[in-house]
Amino acid sequence: MNRVFGKKKPAVPAPTLDEASSGLGGRLEDMDKKILSLENELRGYKDKIKKSTSPAAKKALQKRAMEVLKRKRMYEQQRDVMAGQQFNIDQASFGIESAKANVQTVAAMKAASTQLKTVMKKELNVDEIDDLVDDMAEMMDDFNEINEALGRNFATPEGLDEGDLEAELDMLEDELEQEAEAVGTDATPSYLQTTVLPNTPTELPGGKVDEYGLPSSAITS
Repeated sequence: MNRVFGKKKPAVPAPTLDEASSGLGGRLEDMDKKILSLENELRGYKDKIKKSTSPAAKKALQKRAMEVLKRKRMYEQQRDVMAGQQFNIDQASFGIESAKANVQTVAAMKAASTQLKTVMKKELNVDEIDDLVDDMAEMMDDFNEINEALGRNFATPEGLDEGDLEAELDMLEDELEQEAEAVGTDATPSYLQTTVLPNTPTELPGGKVDEYGLPSSAITS
């Protein structure tokens, strides 16, 4: 049977998008080189046409320049078509890469969601967390009460009214003001004044005194 119909050839694998884009890119470069060469050729004909004085020669040069211009336009059209094909291939490649990235993102999010659910079920309990927060609040209240108790002044007599203390303080201030007015505005209150004592006498009218102010007497042996 193989001799009659021949053996089926293995299918050639289709080129990848990257290979197709790379192939079109190479063809576009070749096309640009041809277009550039034709442009240089056209410039040469234009210079010759300007310098030509013979009508026949000028007409022949114009005919050749027209042929070059037609080939240049044909290559430009082919280049534009290939550039559009390459753009479409690049868009398709970008779409495939984006789709792959989206698949990986979704898979990662699914895995993270599964792990989060497991942690929430096994290691985190909302009721336990609420109880923990309540316990912490109660302990902080107890701690504040302990600090207040330790900060009390034990020397303060019981039954002492703060109102009475404030009234007494006001009376003291009034007394100080009255005393200041009596001795002068700039005078120092009596309880703050320094009492000047007399010097210790060194002798009496009848005789000398010792260092303690007592009469000194001669000691006879």
